[in-house]
Amino acid sequence: MKVKIANAETPVEIARCYEVMRELRPHIATVEDFAAQVERQGEQGYLLAYLEAEQEVRAVAGYRYTEMLFHGRLMYVDDLVTREVDRSAGHGGQLFDWLVEQARARGCRHLELDSGVQRFEAHRFYLMKRMKISSHHFSLPVSAPVCARS
Repeated sequence: MKVKIANAETPVEIARCYEVMRELRPHIATVEDFAAQVERQGEQGYLLAYLEAEQEVRAVAGYRYTEMLFHGRLMYVDDLVTREVDRSAGHGGQLFDWLVEQARARGCRHLELDSGVQRFEAHRFYLMKRMKISSHHFSLPVSAPVCARS
């Protein structure tokens, strides 16, 4: 099976990624909302890659290059998802390996990502890809006031 991996750059390519990304990000209600979000994030360096096989998008990854005092130059993967019907077919692994090669080519020292604590299958995949659990990620919603302790 011939596989193509590329960055989605045109509105049509971005729209083709929507149904796959929606499996990971179901809160994005429409393809128009998705395209607008990708465009806004693109202004901040976000890239959207897709794996296509037999003329269908099977896996999608959103990523960016950044630099941190902690690691130096790195690739941060915001989103990585394979269509549920295509899981265990190797598409996610191929896309992950492509991301690693892109990171190396851009001089990154690390590839980093966060994964929801409930995503056990994804965790098995990342560990199989020799990723290490290196930290805890903490989050605080700031849209509502934080309750002060008395």
